Amino acid sequence: MPKYKLSPEERAAEKETKENLRNIMKELDVKSFDDLKDVFKLMVGEMLENGLEGELDDELGYTKYDYRNKLGENSRNGYSKKTLKTSFGETEIKVPRDRDGEFEPQLVKKNQTTLTGDIEEKILSMHAMMLPSFFINLFFINNQPPITNSMFQPIFS
Repeated sequence: MPKYKLSPEERAAEKETKENLRNIMKELDVKSFDDLKDVFKLMVGEMLENGLEGELDDELGYTKYDYRNKLGENSRNGYSKKTLKTSFGETEIKVPRDRDGEFEPQLVKKNQTTLTGDIEEKILSMHAMMLPSFFINLFFINNQPPITNSMFQPIFS
């Protein structure tokens, strides 16, 4: 009888994750590496937008639509679009603004047009925990250096 490194519960969870991934890939119609690059661009953009929203929440002292906990006079004032160059190609993100113009994002600084590989690596490492290594390795073999152990460290190491 083979000895598994994973418990039956962990194997079941891994099987479910892989099935979910297959369904997601079918839903997103991923059929080529270019399609996979587009998915990675979307993931990077989504994570950056969420991070920028969190930064603005901290700056203003309240979350979106939570006006009762608003501490100061400054408030949200929509978004501006920003196009960033990544290793996957250009991706457009929405950067939140405040009325007083005091918000200085740290994740993607003002006038920054390229995303460093370090940030991309950390974002992908968070998603990598959900993707089977087969898909990740296929992507990196064709587009980037091989995956290293550092890619699987937490984003805020």
